[in-house]
Amino acid sequence: MGLVDLVKAIRDLYEEKKRLDAVIASLEAMLAADTKVTAPTPLKRRGRKSMSRDERSVVSERMKRYWAARRQQKESSSRMEPLATATSA
Repeated sequence: MGLVDLVKAIRDLYEEKKRLDAVIASLEAMLAADTKVTAPTPLKRRGRKSMSRDERSVVSERMKRYWAARRQQKESSSRMEPLATATSA
């Protein structure tokens, strides 16, 4: 490879670099314009909605009735079942 070929290769690379710089600059300008146009999306709340004091008391009463009924059902079913006897193998 001669000195002339090396100079030509360097010149070609510089021209390609200029072309790439122009393309990069235009893409960055498009990206900047795009981000200015779109409004930022509001952050969505995650998790459960908080309950008011009244809502909590309603839930509390409902769960007290639920667990009382479960305890009563368990007590009545355990009284009804005969004692388990050991079976021989």
